[in-house]
Amino acid sequence: MVKDNLFEPFEVVLKEPLEVCPRSEHSHSFFEMIYIISGSGKQRVNKSSFSYKQGNLFLLTPEDSHFFEIESTTQFLFIRFNEVYIKSGKMHKETRRQLEYLLRNATHQPGCVIRKESDRTVIKPLMEAIIREQGNHDVYSKQLTGHFLDTIIALVARNIAMTLPDSVNDNTEGKALNILQYIQSNIYHPELLRASRISNHFGISESYLGRYFKKHSNETMQQYITNYKLKLIENRLLHSNMRVIEIANELGFTDESHLIRTFKKYKGVNPTQFKKAQLI
Repeated sequence: MVKDNLFEPFEVVLKEPLEVCPRSEHSHSFFEMIYIISGSGKQRVNKSSFSYKQGNLFLLTPEDSHFFEIESTTQFLFIRFNEVYIKSGKMHKETRRQLEYLLRNATHQPGCVIRKESDRTVIKPLMEAIIREQGNHDVYSKQLTGHFLDTIIALVARNIAMTLPDSVNDNTEGKALNILQYIQSNIYHPELLRASRISNHFGISESYLGRYFKKHSNETMQQYITNYKLKLIENRLLHSNMRVIEIANELGFTDESHLIRTFKKYKGVNPTQFKKAQLI
């Protein structure tokens, strides 16, 4: 698979309207925001498929693989940035760490990353401003584009934060965010999610780990892991063609029956019933 690299902190690429996507499946070593100026189709990200339309904003994190299936002529705006860009900013170290966490957390968030309707009305003029600056090449265009990009990144991070535990916010300690990120990064590897492995990784005792985690997430670590897996199952059911047995194997369940029992216990219906109800 082709892997793209970025050799400057950020870049903006405005594509001419396309009827066919010129790129096959590929991945990046950087973050990429893709704004849909016009058109419709589907974006394939990792193992999931998402419909897109005018005004949608997608965020790809490093190592995500993707490609587009264009259904009606589409114009894309690509905004790419790397960790060098984030770390070179003037924001406080702790704020920067939280921002990095939120952006990486987007790996498991399906579809358009802007969930707040009020934020969608702000994103459009910001994107239009970035497009104008690309055409002007005036004095300070690069600096102005950077300011616009900072605002968009903050809006995206705020929308991603809406999917996190209620108690996780701008004041959450860096170590708590790191533990959450560790769990999400290793959600497909149950052996790495044992309390003993996590406590060893972060150099704290198992008993303190449990208290510390609950203090900052308002739920036990096992509850968080289970709830996070349930979100991933829902995403796979609604946005992919994966069979239940494939999802069970991917997320480390003992077998298909184990996943079905767990899902029904917390959701009240089995996966098939859930999918049918959502697609009505």
